Amino acid sequence: MANITFTMIKPDAVAKGHIGDILKDITDAGFKIKAAKMTQLAKQDAEAFYAIHAERPFFKDLVEFMTSGPIVAAVLEKDNAVADFRTLIGATNPAEAAEGTIRAKYAESIDANAVHGSDSDENAAIEAAFHFAAKEIF
Repeated sequence: MANITFTMIKPDAVAKGHIGDILKDITDAGFKIKAAKMTQLAKQDAEAFYAIHAERPFFKDLVEFMTSGPIVAAVLEKDNAVADFRTLIGATNPAEAAEGTIRAKYAESIDANAVHGSDSDENAAIEAAFHFAAKEIF
């Protein structure tokens, strides 16, 4: 049975016009887009979304970056969605990302790394619910 994962195309990739290319890479890899929207995170939303990192030294910069411009949030469906999507996006540091991965193709740095991908089925559900009402996921 298919399951879901959550992604955000981050402000750096949106600003560089990579939305269409990234979404094409995602669908070409067999994911179905169950929900998608362009939005801009308010500071309080970014702080809440990344609360798990609140004590880390990079938290303030992360929040500032994620609120610096619009993002595209999406819920994706596929068998083994979380693991397959993390493989598709590549390593957090684009210099270490495998050739052909989204981060290798579109990211500029470890901080501006083009996309977010859920790290577990549980977090995928939480993150999807953070950005979408149930009636918005098809």
